[in-house]
Amino acid sequence: MTAPRFDVIAIGNAIVDVLAHADDDFLAANQLPKGAMTLIGPEQAAALYDRMGPGVECSGGSAANTVAALASLGGSAAFIGKVRDDQLGNVFAHDIRAAGVDFTTPAATEGSTTGRCLIFVTPDAQRTMQTFLGVAVELGPDDIDHSEIAEAQVTYLEGYLWDPPKAKEAFVKAALSAHQAGREVALSLSDPFCVDRHRESFLDLVNHHVDVLFANEDEIKSLYQVDSFDKALQAVRGHCRVAALTRSERGSVVISGDEVHILDAEKTTAVVDTTGAGDAYAAGFLFGLTRDADLATCGRMGGIASAEVISHFGARPVTPLDQLVADKLGL
Repeated sequence: MTAPRFDVIAIGNAIVDVLAHADDDFLAANQLPKGAMTLIGPEQAAALYDRMGPGVECSGGSAANTVAALASLGGSAAFIGKVRDDQLGNVFAHDIRAAGVDFTTPAATEGSTTGRCLIFVTPDAQRTMQTFLGVAVELGPDDIDHSEIAEAQVTYLEGYLWDPPKAKEAFVKAALSAHQAGREVALSLSDPFCVDRHRESFLDLVNHHVDVLFANEDEIKSLYQVDSFDKALQAVRGHCRVAALTRSERGSVVISGDEVHILDAEKTTAVVDTTGAGDAYAAGFLFGLTRDADLATCGRMGGIASAEVISHFGARPVTPLDQLVADKLGL
């Protein structure tokens, strides 16, 4: 097997985030489910944007955030996702390339606009996301190139993109290409509402195509329809090679066969905005995994990356993660 060109190639929604502060009354008045991601149409996105407070725009998308953080760790990464040849599409492409990520998916020249996610951050640092996917949903199997997938040690799939039928085909094609090339496949479940919509197909994907699964406590409980984290932990055992399960302030649990690691949350000066916490955790974990670190160290790296991201506004690192991890782990 040839050495991989990339540590990770990620497939996900190419999104530009618009973040603004909001209170619980605003969420209630606009019927926004707190802490969840909800898909909305173009008219609702325009109306909600008009009601937002002052916003900060930055490139986002769950998988794109992960590879941006992985590049900050010193890893090599690529991203596959659809943008339009419009202003936000140009912003997204510039930002992800500036972060050190390879991005060559051609911009669409017709159809919907580049996707955007309206993120409302409440005083308790919870983020409520209203997402207009735009042209991102048009990603399909034709955008997946076997030779490109074969160049990555891990292909990372974003659960948020599992909604459109063409994207499902793209995911399965990418997973088959990765395994045919002797590489691994990782999946983030992304959101419990996403799991609720597609539970059976997610279970099939996990059982037949996924080596490394990322999920938070609510997502893994939803996947297996159980009422406790311990039951979910037992249910996922054996369905994939590794499951890395995050539990917010309670840290994370990493399981692989009979191997179980319970990891405390990394200390942070303040919790300002939890947007991108899981994305950063996946970045740190995959960075360690692609360097043959033990699973406990992978989890520590994920926790350190996540703690940095939640300490400020926005879903991507402000402090270079390579030095931060080196300092924390004494490398």
